Amino acid sequence: MSIEFEAAGDGVFVVTLNRPERLNALDAGHKAALGDIWREAEARDDVRAIVLRGAGPKAFSAGSDFKEMKATGRTVDTDTLANAIPSVGVELTKPVVAALHGYVIGFGLTLAIHCDMRVAAPDARLAFPEVEHGMLSGISDITLPGIVGEAAALEIMLTGRAYSADEAREIRLVNRIAPDPHGEALQLARALAGNSMSATRLTKKLVLAERRAAIARHLQLVAQARVDIAQSGRHASVVDGGGAQPRARMD
Repeated sequence: MSIEFEAAGDGVFVVTLNRPERLNALDAGHKAALGDIWREAEARDDVRAIVLRGAGPKAFSAGSDFKEMKATGRTVDTDTLANAIPSVGVELTKPVVAALHGYVIGFGLTLAIHCDMRVAAPDARLAFPEVEHGMLSGISDITLPGIVGEAAALEIMLTGRAYSADEAREIRLVNRIAPDPHGEALQLARALAGNSMSATRLTKKLVLAERRAAIARHLQLVAQARVDIAQSGRHASVVDGGGAQPRARMD
C-alpha cells in the first residue's frame, strides 16, 4: 500500500501519500487504508500530532484515481470515503497539519480542508473541479462554508477553477504559505505535540463539534446525492472510460 505512517520524533507522525507516478491520486484501497491509519493514530498514546503530505515534486494529491474508476465502473462507497477523511468518519482528536504543494485537487483538497491547519507552498494550486465533470465533492460541500463562508464556498465549488496559494490564504483556505511546507508543518506539529494532550484533544473536539454534527446530519443526503449524480451522462462518461481525465482549470 502506497501510504506511509512513520514516526518523526517528539510525538509527531507523518502520513505520506506515496504515489508520485499517479500524482498521489487515491483509489479505493488507499482510502480504506487512510481510515485504518486515522483509527490507529487515535488509539496510540505515542501519536500526539500528525503531518499529512504528498510524495514527489508535483502534487500533494490530484484526488481520486480515475484510472481505477474507469477499470471498475464505480466509485468508493460513502462510508469508506468518510472514514478516509480526517476527523469525519473516524473521530480524530489528535491535531493534523497538511503540508501542501503542487496540485491539491478534488479529493486531495477534501483531505486538506479536513486537516486542522494547512501550510501551502507558493506553487500550490487548489481546486474542486468535480462539478465540471458531472461529479460531487459531497462531504466537502458541507464543510467548506464553515471555513471560507457560503459565498466563497459556492464560487469554489461551482466554478471549479484553481486557486493560487496567495488566493487561498486570502479566503482562509490555507493558514500559511512557506517555501518548505513539509518542514514548516513538522515544526508546527512539534509545537502542538508539546502541549497538554488532554487539553488539545478536548479543545479540538469542542471546536469541531458543530462541523461533525452537521456532517452526521447530512451524511445520508450526501450518500443520496452521490447515487443521483451517478445517473448523469457526464458522470458516466468519466467513470466508464469514455471521457477525459478530470482536471482543474488553472485560469
